[in-house]
Amino acid sequence: MERFKGQVAVISGGADGLGKGIARRIASEGGHVALFDRNASLLQATTNEFRQEGLSASAHVADVALEDQVQKAYQQVLKTYGKIDAMVHAAGIVGPTSTRITEYPTAAFDEIYAVNLRGTFLMAKFALQAMEPAGYGRILLIASIAGKEGNPGMAGYSATKGGVIGLVKGIGKEFAQSGITVNGLAPAVIKTAMNADTHPDQLAYMTAKIPMGRLGTVEEVAAMGAWIVSPECTFSTGFVFDLSGGRATY
Repeated sequence: MERFKGQVAVISGGADGLGKGIARRIASEGGHVALFDRNASLLQATTNEFRQEGLSASAHVADVALEDQVQKAYQQVLKTYGKIDAMVHAAGIVGPTSTRITEYPTAAFDEIYAVNLRGTFLMAKFALQAMEPAGYGRILLIASIAGKEGNPGMAGYSATKGGVIGLVKGIGKEFAQSGITVNGLAPAVIKTAMNADTHPDQLAYMTAKIPMGRLGTVEEVAAMGAWIVSPECTFSTGFVFDLSGGRATY
């Protein structure tokens, strides 16, 4: 398949996890992937790995919570490649788990907000600025089942991912007639390194909620994510797709 031949896709959180998985899928189908991540060493390692596999990739160090870094990274991509056809925002952090809101540190909430919600706003804002003149674009913002249903003990994560869902719905309507689609993806627990810091009791609770009785895989996320930002996805916007093994109730 060559759905992305000749296209340029920006992927935040591209050094690892869901971002890396989606980026590999897009690049394997002919696209160039511009990987954004704040972990410079891991980002370079992933970029080198992709290139060794014959995939087209570039590294752009950026903390999605910082506007100047996000803007600069987008400018680098546009200067080098002249356009941005797709953007996948997969950067995110979990924050405290198995922690009641009464004990939840405000500083931790501020940090998770900065990455998960402010970062989503910034990534979408500059992607849309780049895409609108061309009259074409595909944007995917990674939300979570926690944003739909709420996970107890994860106030910051649940709240910020709920905010991502709101952005998807609002921005999707704003740009519905522009040739640009804006959609979200709400996974349940996916088997990634991101879950390494999740308290085992919290992980067990979330897994028990999945009717299929297992964690999702990065490859499953990549398959759906790539379709959402492909030229094939033409009549869906402002929608949050389910990837929850049956957990989602709406």
